[in-house]
Amino acid sequence: MGSITVCTDGDRKIDDVAEIRAFLEPFGIWYERWDVAGRIGADATSEQILEAYAPEIERLKERGGYVTADVIDVTAATPNLETLLEKFRREHTHAEDEVRFIVRGRGLFHIHGERDGESVVFAIRVEGGDLINVPAGTRHWFNLCDERDVRAIRLFVDPAGWTPEYLDDGVHAGYAPVCWGPTHIAGSGA
Repeated sequence: MGSITVCTDGDRKIDDVAEIRAFLEPFGIWYERWDVAGRIGADATSEQILEAYAPEIERLKERGGYVTADVIDVTAATPNLETLLEKFRREHTHAEDEVRFIVRGRGLFHIHGERDGESVVFAIRVEGGDLINVPAGTRHWFNLCDERDVRAIRLFVDPAGWTPEYLDDGVHAGYAPVCWGPTHIAGSGA
């Protein structure tokens, strides 16, 4: 079922969909699970993907005021992959929400938030079928998993609003940059 894993408080993992939603809600993060099996072919074009998920995209547009959607496709063969990934793996914020529905592949969002007045960092592993949003102004970073492959639908209010605003405190450097295996996320110092 749910493939998202939230790691916090050391190596504690949350795999139950209801528990994940409850954990993420105070941070303003949504989590949904959309069907991917048999919905689109492995070679679907970006246009076919957007068409296949049009009802869900329209619902999200209404919910969050988003006006446009696109598909990003990153693989190990993507030109200048390291330069592209460097934009994502440093702690940053955005002026608008970062909304992602993972069509294929796996990745790891680290969220640097606040709980009970204290700073907390937790990881969210996403893969095909997972939808999350990272609210505007939320400190975060993203890494691809070891396969270096992700295809995702992105939604925007204004694509220019998605420009990263980098933070200089270097918190991201203390966390493992990749996730391994279907259920394991390496913790800090791994």
